[in-house]
Amino acid sequence: MRVAVAAVLAGLLAGAVALFAAPRPPSLRDTHTGDAALAALVRDAAGDPKGYRALSVAYVEGGTVRYASLGDDTITPDTPFEIGSVTKSLTGMLLADLEQDGVLSARDTLGTLLPGTEGPAAAVTAEELTSHRSGLPRLPPANLAALFLRQMRAQDPYAGIGTDDIARALSETEKLDGRGTFAYSNYGASVLGLALATRTGTPYPRLLTDRILTPLGMHDTVFTLDGAAPPPGAATGGTPTGRRTAPWTASGIAPAGAGAWSTAADLGRLLTALLAGTAPGQAATTARFDADAQDRIGYGWLTRDAAVVWHNGGTGGFRTFAGFDPATGRGIAVLGNTTRSVDAIGLRLLGADPPAEGRTPPEWAATVVTVFLLLAGASLFTTAVRGRADRLQLAEAALISAGCLTVVHPTGDWLIIPPWLWALPLALSAAGAAIAALSFRTIPTLREGTNPITRWASLAVTALIAAALAALFL
Repeated sequence: MRVAVAAVLAGLLAGAVALFAAPRPPSLRDTHTGDAALAALVRDAAGDPKGYRALSVAYVEGGTVRYASLGDDTITPDTPFEIGSVTKSLTGMLLADLEQDGVLSARDTLGTLLPGTEGPAAAVTAEELTSHRSGLPRLPPANLAALFLRQMRAQDPYAGIGTDDIARALSETEKLDGRGTFAYSNYGASVLGLALATRTGTPYPRLLTDRILTPLGMHDTVFTLDGAAPPPGAATGGTPTGRRTAPWTASGIAPAGAGAWSTAADLGRLLTALLAGTAPGQAATTARFDADAQDRIGYGWLTRDAAVVWHNGGTGGFRTFAGFDPATGRGIAVLGNTTRSVDAIGLRLLGADPPAEGRTPPEWAATVVTVFLLLAGASLFTTAVRGRADRLQLAEAALISAGCLTVVHPTGDWLIIPPWLWALPLALSAAGAAIAALSFRTIPTLREGTNPITRWASLAVTALIAAALAALFL
């Protein structure tokens, strides 16, 4: 009876404390600055507020730009956000601008643009790179395990990839699968930026700034590369489950979106010029090739249902949408500082049908892993309640519980799994710890007939795994 009472009390106390420490996924707060009517439209288009922290919006209509920020009163139209792959559309405009000035042709090959390129990659054209039809894979060759672990730890997955790495990997390309067919490629966009920089003898960030950003007055659109700090006053990025993320800064991936920051005000300037037809590299927005069932693509820019010209972007902690409809004269830029997509907001406000916000297999896998870790987090309780465990088994179960609950707190899929469920296995573990503590004197270190070498080895391996998981994911 004493053991049962102690277990219940320990569980209740630990559960109550754990509720205060449970994961706290963000939700778009009911606050805004700027245009109130626009803020209301954006909030309605966003739907469920869960998973958003702040949204910064520029809305262009009839040559006039309106601004609104939601969820965080410190966010203004001049607050920098990472824009990720929206940069690809700017790279496309850079290609079009250089082509218009006769510096190169979009049909020039890498063999011409990047001297020394050999093998099948030498025949790939700039046009194929900007329209994702080059046959190059989605990602540059990299250590996939390291990339995965960096993403799980909310770090820069591309850290350390410079322009030399992109050039070296390209020279080692042995085959191009699916060349001529649309297949989205960060690698291809990175190669294109390198090719344009090489042809002009100007580093990509400076080239883009001189030819596209400065003429448009986009003075707050900048690159912070190779470990540089975000621009002053930048929004803080995070996951939809509340974990803060590191910025992406790999210079080799800059033309595809790493290290690129912009503001709602700057993207409003971009959209205003594109709607007026006065932007340098305007020809990039002309749809030329099939992309998917709903979209065609030009130089980086996609066109949905022959109406809305758009591109989105995403990094470890941000999502961005920029689009416009030439027929209606409306454009919208939406910047968010979590990784919940803002595409549906932008497309709805432009009158286009957004894709369903379905969950991909990796996202479902995250849900399954979360459930598994929560169940494993109750290992100490189930082991103690059975009453047949020895001290080493209890120690091993305690390590499993602690490791699983520690890892799942920052990494769990808390938009689907209720965050308070994290407190339940912790409460059970506390109850199990109470049972184990009160029964400790009567429990043998090893059960009779157990191989001590095997049991001690098992405990050591479990301890190492728990420590490794904590080091990798925290």
